Amino acid sequence: MFTAGDETIPLYPRRRLVGSVFGGFTSVRRGEGSDIASSRPYEPGDHVHTIDWKSSARLSAARGSDEFIVRERHSEEMARVVVVADRRPEMSLYPPDLPWLHKPAAVVAATDLIVASALNQRGLVGYLDLASHDGEGAAGTIFWRPPRSQVGVWQGDLRERARGFLAGGFDAPADNLDQALTFLSTTRGALPVGSMVFVLSDFTGPLTAGPWARAIEHGWDVVPVIVQDPVWEQSFPEITGVLTPLADPLGGRLRYVRLDAQEVEERRRANEARLASFQTDFLGLGLDSVLISQSDRDHVRTAFLDWAEGRLVLRGRRW
Repeated sequence: MFTAGDETIPLYPRRRLVGSVFGGFTSVRRGEGSDIASSRPYEPGDHVHTIDWKSSARLSAARGSDEFIVRERHSEEMARVVVVADRRPEMSLYPPDLPWLHKPAAVVAATDLIVASALNQRGLVGYLDLASHDGEGAAGTIFWRPPRSQVGVWQGDLRERARGFLAGGFDAPADNLDQALTFLSTTRGALPVGSMVFVLSDFTGPLTAGPWARAIEHGWDVVPVIVQDPVWEQSFPEITGVLTPLADPLGGRLRYVRLDAQEVEERRRANEARLASFQTDFLGLGLDSVLISQSDRDHVRTAFLDWAEGRLVLRGRRW
Protein backbone atom coordinates (compact mmCIF):
# COMPACT_ATOMS: atom_id res chain seq x y z
CA MET A 1 0.00 0.00 0.00
CA PHE A 2 1.12 3.57 -0.65
CA THR A 3 1.97 5.08 2.73
CA ALA A 4 4.87 7.50 2.48
CA GLY A 5 4.19 11.13 1.71
CA ASP A 6 6.38 11.04 -1.41
CA GLU A 7 4.30 8.12 -2.76
CA THR A 8 1.04 10.06 -2.67
CA ILE A 9 -0.39 12.66 -5.03
CA PRO A 10 -2.03 16.04 -4.45
CA LEU A 11 -5.82 15.85 -4.76
CA TYR A 12 -6.57 19.24 -6.25
CA PRO A 13 -10.31 20.04 -6.30
CA ARG A 14 -11.89 21.52 -9.40
CA ARG A 15 -13.36 24.31 -7.30
CA ARG A 16 -12.89 25.76 -3.85
CA LEU A 17 -14.75 23.90 -1.15
CA VAL A 18 -17.17 24.98 1.53
CA GLY A 19 -17.09 23.18 4.87
CA SER A 20 -15.47 23.05 8.28
CA VAL A 21 -12.20 24.84 8.89
CA PHE A 22 -9.87 21.85 8.84
CA GLY A 23 -7.94 19.89 6.25
CA GLY A 24 -5.84 20.35 3.18
CA PHE A 25 -8.32 21.73 0.63
CA THR A 26 -8.85 25.42 -0.03
CA SER A 27 -12.27 26.96 0.59
CA VAL A 28 -14.26 29.90 -0.74
CA ARG A 29 -14.71 30.97 2.87
CA ARG A 30 -12.33 33.26 4.73
CA GLY A 31 -10.42 31.76 7.63
CA GLU A 32 -7.11 30.30 8.77
CA GLY A 33 -5.27 29.15 5.69
CA SER A 34 -2.25 29.72 3.50
CA ASP A 35 -3.82 31.16 0.32
CA ILE A 36 -4.37 34.92 0.29
CA ALA A 37 -7.92 35.88 -0.71
CA SER A 38 -7.94 39.70 -0.55
CA SER A 39 -6.84 42.77 1.40
CA ARG A 40 -8.93 45.34 3.28
CA PRO A 41 -8.54 48.13 5.86
CA TYR A 42 -8.04 47.11 9.48
CA GLU A 43 -11.20 46.84 11.61
CA PRO A 44 -11.45 46.67 15.41
CA GLY A 45 -11.25 43.02 16.46
CA ASP A 46 -8.87 41.90 13.70
CA HIS A 47 -5.96 39.86 15.02
CA VAL A 48 -2.59 41.55 14.82
CA HIS A 49 -1.04 38.66 12.89
CA THR A 50 -3.39 39.38 9.93
CA ILE A 51 -1.86 42.84 9.38
CA ASP A 52 0.22 43.22 6.21
CA TRP A 53 2.95 45.42 7.66
CA LYS A 54 4.69 46.27 4.37
CA SER A 55 1.48 47.34 2.64
CA SER A 56 0.44 49.22 5.78
CA ALA A 57 3.77 51.10 5.84
CA ARG A 58 3.47 52.11 2.18
CA LEU A 59 -0.11 53.32 2.62
CA SER A 60 0.77 55.19 5.81
CA ALA A 61 3.69 56.93 4.08
CA ALA A 62 1.48 57.91 1.15
CA ARG A 63 -1.31 59.31 3.33
CA GLY A 64 0.84 60.73 6.12
CA SER A 65 -1.18 58.91 8.80
CA ASP A 66 -1.25 55.52 10.46
CA GLU A 67 -3.06 53.11 8.16
CA PHE A 68 -3.27 49.35 8.52
CA ILE A 69 -4.05 46.78 5.85
CA VAL A 70 -5.32 43.30 6.75
CA ARG A 71 -4.87 40.24 4.55
CA GLU A 72 -7.78 37.82 4.36
CA ARG A 73 -7.02 34.20 3.60
CA HIS A 74 -9.03 31.26 2.32
CA SER A 75 -9.72 28.69 5.01
CA GLU A 76 -8.68 25.07 4.57
CA GLU A 77 -11.23 22.29 4.35
CA MET A 78 -11.43 18.60 5.20
CA ALA A 79 -11.78 16.65 1.97
CA ARG A 80 -14.26 13.80 1.62
CA VAL A 81 -13.17 11.16 -0.87
CA VAL A 82 -15.17 8.13 -2.03
CA VAL A 83 -13.93 5.25 -4.19
CA VAL A 84 -16.64 3.62 -6.35
CA ALA A 85 -15.39 0.28 -7.71
CA ASP A 86 -16.91 -1.43 -10.75
CA ARG A 87 -17.00 -5.18 -10.06
CA ARG A 88 -18.66 -6.49 -13.22
CA PRO A 89 -17.26 -9.80 -14.56
CA GLU A 90 -15.38 -7.82 -17.24
CA MET A 91 -13.30 -6.23 -14.49
CA SER A 92 -11.74 -9.63 -13.66
CA LEU A 93 -9.71 -9.53 -16.89
CA TYR A 94 -6.94 -10.31 -17.62
CA PRO A 95 -5.26 -13.24 -15.80
CA PRO A 96 -2.04 -12.13 -14.08
CA ASP A 97 0.06 -14.72 -15.93
CA LEU A 98 -0.73 -13.12 -19.29
CA PRO A 99 1.24 -10.13 -20.67
CA TRP A 100 -1.72 -7.75 -20.56
CA LEU A 101 -3.31 -5.44 -18.04
CA HIS A 102 -4.49 -7.28 -14.92
CA LYS A 103 -7.42 -5.03 -14.01
CA PRO A 104 -7.84 -6.26 -10.42
CA ALA A 105 -4.24 -5.34 -9.58
CA ALA A 106 -4.61 -1.97 -11.31
CA VAL A 107 -7.76 -1.17 -9.33
CA VAL A 108 -6.08 -2.14 -6.05
CA ALA A 109 -3.06 0.05 -6.85
CA ALA A 110 -5.30 2.99 -7.78
CA THR A 111 -7.45 2.56 -4.66
CA ASP A 112 -4.42 2.40 -2.38
CA LEU A 113 -3.00 5.55 -3.96
CA ILE A 114 -6.27 7.49 -3.70
CA VAL A 115 -6.80 6.48 -0.08
CA ALA A 116 -3.22 7.23 0.98
CA SER A 117 -3.35 10.61 -0.76
CA ALA A 118 -6.67 11.52 0.88
CA LEU A 119 -5.43 10.57 4.34
CA ASN A 120 -2.18 12.46 3.68
CA GLN A 121 -4.32 15.58 3.12
CA ARG A 122 -6.29 14.93 6.32
CA GLY A 123 -9.35 13.83 4.38
CA LEU A 124 -12.21 11.43 5.06
CA VAL A 125 -12.33 8.24 2.98
CA GLY A 126 -15.29 6.07 1.92
CA TYR A 127 -15.89 3.10 -0.37
CA LEU A 128 -18.78 1.70 -2.44
CA ASP A 129 -19.36 -1.32 -4.67
CA LEU A 130 -22.23 -3.65 -5.62
CA ALA A 131 -20.82 -7.16 -5.56
CA SER A 132 -21.09 -10.20 -3.33
CA HIS A 133 -17.76 -11.03 -1.75
CA ASP A 134 -16.84 -13.51 0.97
CA GLY A 135 -20.51 -14.43 1.26
CA GLU A 136 -21.60 -10.88 2.06
CA GLY A 137 -25.03 -10.72 0.43
CA ALA A 138 -26.02 -11.32 -3.15
CA ALA A 139 -24.78 -9.72 -6.34
CA GLY A 140 -26.07 -6.19 -6.59
CA THR A 141 -26.07 -5.70 -2.82
CA ILE A 142 -24.73 -2.29 -1.90
CA PHE A 143 -21.54 -2.37 0.14
CA TRP A 144 -21.17 1.17 1.48
CA ARG A 145 -18.87 2.70 4.03
CA PRO A 146 -19.28 6.48 4.42
CA PRO A 147 -16.19 8.67 4.56
CA ARG A 148 -14.13 8.29 7.72
CA SER A 149 -10.71 9.65 8.61
CA GLN A 150 -9.12 6.95 10.74
CA VAL A 151 -6.06 5.42 9.13
CA GLY A 152 -7.04 2.14 10.78
CA VAL A 153 -10.11 1.97 8.55
CA TRP A 154 -7.86 1.07 5.64
CA GLN A 155 -5.97 -1.48 7.66
CA GLY A 156 -9.26 -3.28 8.35
CA ASP A 157 -12.36 -4.39 6.51
CA LEU A 158 -12.49 -1.62 3.89
CA ARG A 159 -8.96 -2.15 2.68
CA GLU A 160 -9.56 -5.88 2.57
CA ARG A 161 -12.77 -5.25 0.63
CA ALA A 162 -10.87 -3.26 -1.97
CA ARG A 163 -8.06 -5.79 -2.10
CA GLY A 164 -10.71 -8.47 -2.63
CA PHE A 165 -10.31 -7.64 -6.31
CA LEU A 166 -7.33 -9.95 -6.26
CA ALA A 167 -9.42 -12.80 -4.83
CA GLY A 168 -12.58 -12.54 -6.94
CA GLY A 169 -16.08 -11.27 -6.36
CA PHE A 170 -16.82 -9.95 -9.86
CA ASP A 171 -20.56 -10.42 -10.07
CA ALA A 172 -21.88 -6.87 -9.97
CA PRO A 173 -24.71 -6.15 -12.44
CA ALA A 174 -24.03 -4.41 -15.73
CA ASP A 175 -25.59 -1.16 -14.49
CA ASN A 176 -23.79 -1.17 -11.15
CA LEU A 177 -22.18 2.24 -11.73
CA ASP A 178 -25.58 3.80 -12.42
CA GLN A 179 -26.89 2.18 -9.25
CA ALA A 180 -23.88 3.34 -7.25
CA LEU A 181 -24.17 6.99 -8.32
CA THR A 182 -27.93 6.90 -7.75
CA PHE A 183 -27.38 5.50 -4.26
CA LEU A 184 -24.84 8.21 -3.45
CA SER A 185 -27.51 10.77 -4.30
CA THR A 186 -29.43 9.49 -1.25
CA THR A 187 -26.43 10.02 1.04
CA ARG A 188 -25.87 13.71 0.47
CA GLY A 189 -25.47 14.30 4.21
CA ALA A 190 -22.27 12.23 4.08
CA LEU A 191 -21.10 13.87 0.85
CA PRO A 192 -21.26 17.67 0.92
CA VAL A 193 -20.53 19.92 -2.04
CA GLY A 194 -16.96 19.43 -3.23
CA SER A 195 -16.66 15.77 -2.23
CA MET A 196 -14.41 13.82 -4.59
CA VAL A 197 -15.89 10.65 -6.09
CA PHE A 198 -13.40 8.43 -7.95
CA VAL A 199 -15.20 5.92 -10.21
CA LEU A 200 -12.92 3.01 -11.18
CA SER A 201 -14.08 1.04 -14.24
CA ASP A 202 -13.02 -0.14 -17.68
CA PHE A 203 -16.02 1.74 -19.15
CA THR A 204 -16.43 -0.82 -21.90
CA GLY A 205 -20.22 -0.68 -21.66
CA PRO A 206 -22.63 2.14 -22.49
CA LEU A 207 -22.58 5.29 -20.36
CA THR A 208 -25.87 6.50 -18.91
CA ALA A 209 -25.61 10.27 -18.59
CA GLY A 210 -28.41 10.76 -16.04
CA PRO A 211 -26.71 9.48 -12.85
CA TRP A 212 -23.48 11.30 -13.75
CA ALA A 213 -25.33 14.55 -14.39
CA ARG A 214 -27.13 14.27 -11.05
CA ALA A 215 -23.83 13.67 -9.25
CA ILE A 216 -22.45 16.81 -10.85
CA GLU A 217 -25.58 18.74 -9.88
CA HIS A 218 -24.91 17.79 -6.26
CA GLY A 219 -21.62 19.67 -6.56
CA TRP A 220 -19.43 16.58 -6.31
CA ASP A 221 -16.04 16.42 -7.96
CA VAL A 222 -16.47 13.20 -9.97
CA VAL A 223 -13.32 11.64 -11.45
CA PRO A 224 -13.67 8.71 -13.90
CA VAL A 225 -10.66 6.38 -13.68
CA ILE A 226 -10.58 4.39 -16.94
CA VAL A 227 -8.84 1.02 -16.50
CA GLN A 228 -8.32 -0.50 -19.97
CA ASP A 229 -5.81 -2.83 -21.52
CA PRO A 230 -3.94 -0.93 -24.26
CA VAL A 231 -3.78 -3.97 -26.57
CA TRP A 232 -7.27 -5.52 -26.47
CA GLU A 233 -9.47 -2.64 -25.28
CA GLN A 234 -7.86 0.67 -26.20
CA SER A 235 -6.91 -0.81 -29.58
CA PHE A 236 -6.76 -4.32 -31.10
CA PRO A 237 -3.73 -6.46 -32.03
CA GLU A 238 -2.74 -7.53 -35.51
CA ILE A 239 -3.96 -11.15 -35.42
CA THR A 240 -5.14 -11.52 -39.02
CA GLY A 241 -5.54 -15.19 -39.88
CA VAL A 242 -4.47 -16.39 -36.42
CA LEU A 243 -6.74 -18.85 -34.59
CA THR A 244 -7.35 -16.93 -31.37
CA PRO A 245 -9.16 -17.96 -28.17
CA LEU A 246 -11.61 -15.34 -26.90
CA ALA A 247 -12.98 -15.61 -23.35
CA ASP A 248 -16.54 -14.89 -22.29
CA PRO A 249 -16.17 -12.89 -19.04
CA LEU A 250 -19.69 -13.89 -17.94
CA GLY A 251 -19.29 -17.63 -18.34
CA GLY A 252 -15.54 -18.08 -18.56
CA ARG A 253 -15.85 -20.22 -21.69
CA LEU A 254 -13.39 -19.98 -24.56
CA ARG A 255 -14.33 -19.79 -28.19
CA TYR A 256 -11.84 -19.83 -31.05
CA VAL A 257 -12.11 -17.36 -33.90
CA ARG A 258 -10.06 -16.55 -36.97
CA LEU A 259 -10.41 -12.89 -38.00
CA ASP A 260 -9.57 -11.52 -41.41
CA ALA A 261 -7.82 -8.19 -41.98
CA GLN A 262 -11.07 -6.23 -42.31
CA GLU A 263 -12.48 -7.65 -39.05
CA VAL A 264 -9.26 -6.84 -37.19
CA GLU A 265 -9.30 -3.27 -38.50
CA GLU A 266 -12.98 -2.86 -37.61
CA ARG A 267 -12.38 -4.02 -34.03
CA ARG A 268 -9.37 -1.72 -33.70
CA ARG A 269 -11.31 1.29 -34.94
CA ALA A 270 -14.29 0.44 -32.72
CA ASN A 271 -12.14 0.16 -29.59
CA GLU A 272 -10.23 3.36 -30.29
CA ALA A 273 -13.47 5.20 -31.05
CA ARG A 274 -15.07 3.87 -27.83
CA LEU A 275 -12.25 5.21 -25.65
CA ALA A 276 -12.22 8.56 -27.45
CA SER A 277 -16.01 8.79 -27.15
CA PHE A 278 -15.94 8.18 -23.39
CA GLN A 279 -13.21 10.77 -22.86
CA THR A 280 -15.13 13.28 -24.99
CA ASP A 281 -18.39 12.56 -23.15
CA PHE A 282 -16.69 13.05 -19.80
CA LEU A 283 -15.18 16.33 -20.94
CA GLY A 284 -18.62 17.39 -22.11
CA LEU A 285 -19.84 16.83 -18.54
CA GLY A 286 -16.92 18.86 -17.21
CA LEU A 287 -15.06 15.77 -15.93
CA ASP A 288 -11.36 15.11 -16.40
CA SER A 289 -10.59 11.39 -16.46
CA VAL A 290 -7.53 9.31 -15.53
CA LEU A 291 -6.41 6.59 -17.96
CA ILE A 292 -4.65 3.54 -16.50
CA SER A 293 -3.06 1.09 -18.94
CA GLN A 294 -0.73 -0.88 -16.62
CA SER A 295 -1.09 -2.35 -13.16
CA ASP A 296 2.33 -1.50 -11.75
CA ARG A 297 2.23 1.21 -9.13
CA ASP A 298 4.73 3.51 -10.82
CA HIS A 299 2.49 3.70 -13.89
CA VAL A 300 -0.62 4.25 -11.77
CA ARG A 301 1.04 7.03 -9.79
CA THR A 302 2.34 8.68 -12.98
CA ALA A 303 -1.16 8.62 -14.50
CA PHE A 304 -2.60 10.33 -11.43
CA LEU A 305 0.25 12.84 -11.28
CA ASP A 306 -0.46 13.83 -14.89
CA TRP A 307 -4.12 14.29 -13.92
CA ALA A 308 -3.15 16.38 -10.87
CA GLU A 309 -0.81 18.58 -12.91
CA GLY A 310 -3.61 19.20 -15.41
CA ARG A 311 -5.83 20.32 -12.56
CA LEU A 312 -3.10 22.57 -11.24
CA VAL A 313 -3.01 24.34 -14.61
CA LEU A 314 -6.79 24.86 -14.45
CA ARG A 315 -6.44 26.03 -10.86
CA GLY A 316 -4.00 28.72 -11.93
CA ARG A 317 -6.30 29.88 -14.72
CA ARG A 318 -9.50 29.97 -12.67
CA TRP A 319 -8.31 30.99 -9.21
